[in-house]
Amino acid sequence: MHNDPHPQATVNSLIGRLVETTNAHDVDGIVECFAEDYVNETPAHPHRGFRGREQVRRNWTRILAAVPDLRVEVLQFTTDGNTAWTEWEHRGTRLDGSAHLLRGVVIFTVSAGLVSRVRFYMEEVEYATGSMDAAIDRIVRTAPGGEFEKPS
Repeated sequence: MHNDPHPQATVNSLIGRLVETTNAHDVDGIVECFAEDYVNETPAHPHRGFRGREQVRRNWTRILAAVPDLRVEVLQFTTDGNTAWTEWEHRGTRLDGSAHLLRGVVIFTVSAGLVSRVRFYMEEVEYATGSMDAAIDRIVRTAPGGEFEKPS
């Protein structure tokens, strides 16, 4: 395997192509952005990680069928060699009429012009969990007001 003399240009072009093919709802084009032995890591949900293009195809076929007006946008990104840190937004309307909105960070590693690895931190946007205090209470398992919950 030879080294890419312009890795950042390659990465930038590939991310652009991924946005373009996703917004065109071109499943084949999306899949062609990924290496055969592609590895997806989802650190916040480890059991969701997978290997290979076929799962990419299954995922995007289902997503695009369920959200027929899906549009994606890269809000911010930076590259370092063959790695891109990207912030994404996925927006559309599901078949049942409900809003589809995901936001998060995806870290891409590119090899031989294709996505070879991703660390995926996308989450569905939700508004029902309350304030930061309520979130911290859940995270550290305290009762409202800061009392630690005792195990049963």
